[in-house]
Amino acid sequence: MTAERNVKWGIMGPGGISGTFASDLIFAGGAEIVAVAGRSKEKAEAFASKHGIPRFYGSCEELANDPEAEIVYVGTLHTIHKENVMTLLRGGKSVLCEKPFTINAAEAKEIVEYAKERGLFVMEAMWTRYLPPIRQVREWLKSGIIGEVKLVKAEFGFDAGWNPEGRLLNKEMGGGTLLDAGIYPVSFASMVFGAQPARIMSTVHIGETGVDERFSLLFEYESGAAASLHGSVQLEMSNEAWIYGTKGKIHVPQFLFARKATLYVNGEEPVTVEDDRTFTGHSYQAVEAMACLREGRTESAAMPLDETLRIMETLDSIRAQWGLKYAGE
Repeated sequence: MTAERNVKWGIMGPGGISGTFASDLIFAGGAEIVAVAGRSKEKAEAFASKHGIPRFYGSCEELANDPEAEIVYVGTLHTIHKENVMTLLRGGKSVLCEKPFTINAAEAKEIVEYAKERGLFVMEAMWTRYLPPIRQVREWLKSGIIGEVKLVKAEFGFDAGWNPEGRLLNKEMGGGTLLDAGIYPVSFASMVFGAQPARIMSTVHIGETGVDERFSLLFEYESGAAASLHGSVQLEMSNEAWIYGTKGKIHVPQFLFARKATLYVNGEEPVTVEDDRTFTGHSYQAVEAMACLREGRTESAAMPLDETLRIMETLDSIRAQWGLKYAGE
């Protein structure tokens, strides 16, 4: 991961996901974290001390005004993604924003339109797309080696326990499965098919806190292909993905973390690629973002803004079927 020039990062939100990102960033050549901000200056200071970051702030506005930070990773609650990203864009910063990009498509559209008007780089942090086994999957699909893809099966579920006040089950904090865990299989299907479904069928269990605790989705595409997707924050699932084509199939165990992928071409021996990385893998998306900045690109071809917006529209359509709305919608 060689670098042409150093890229200086800021981090908005001194929480757990930002900690993982900061720890992984040392594996992205040419990356330097120069500032962190949070709604609590004390938490930002503790985060800065832990990760060796020179400056810390108690607001997004202060980070947006930091003269050194070129790009900011946003790892806050998705209920305030739009507010944070817009503040940073107005400060002239490039942004790598955690998934889900926003609460809904209207918020995503506002960000995308403003970024394009200003010529600023913005990318959704769908980190899974940049992992080496997933990049290999994309190459296999591009080559057509498994023929025409007819079916995708993917699921991501875990048992978060019962904590009604915690982020995952708290409606005021944008809780629920779809926006947190469900976006991974939805985005995976979007990556495979390069399109959003023409028809969506779904089932959901809305729990006593008013959020979706588990769901099942069936996507049908104009081509006649389909995707069967599942998610939960109350059930442990296999978390694997299968891609079935007319000439073969691809299996990605634990696809979210993607440490290996196996290609099965009809009549041939399986081919497995493995990744023996010693870190989580968030650095790969940072490498992509930095490459875009160095080359003067305002979005990533692997996670283009139009696709991010279309995915948010799909999530909106699913929640509309469920009658699930968040504050302000």
